[in-house]
Amino acid sequence: MKVLSLIFLVFNSLIFLNCQTKTSNSLVLVTVEEMKEISKLEWMQLVDVRTPEEYATGHIPNAQNIDFLDPKFEINIQSLDSSKPIIIYCQRGSRSAKCATKLIASGFVKVYDLDGGFAQWKQRSLETKN
Repeated sequence: MKVLSLIFLVFNSLIFLNCQTKTSNSLVLVTVEEMKEISKLEWMQLVDVRTPEEYATGHIPNAQNIDFLDPKFEINIQSLDSSKPIIIYCQRGSRSAKCATKLIASGFVKVYDLDGGFAQWKQRSLETKN
């Protein structure tokens, strides 16, 4: 049963990701339910773009913190692989939407933005880390 669930997850994720080519830059707004599934994929980059203080109060497991408001933001995102899909989120969605625009302009292939941000994640009582 576990193997069948894993196959189902991978198959749905591949359909969800639409097998985009490296030259097709795009933004996809995802729901909490979709985020919950695609954030499990080990090759996805999960980035919390809130401030370090906000991140310290709780974040989605396995998310790295790159503060969108940091003057060095554009330098800091260079540590990410622009050829791999990236999932971003902020508190409610405003900063991550602005961040998505910058990431796409910087050459990121596929950017996923959590609709409603971390507030929606917490509202659904999903797992967080401190």
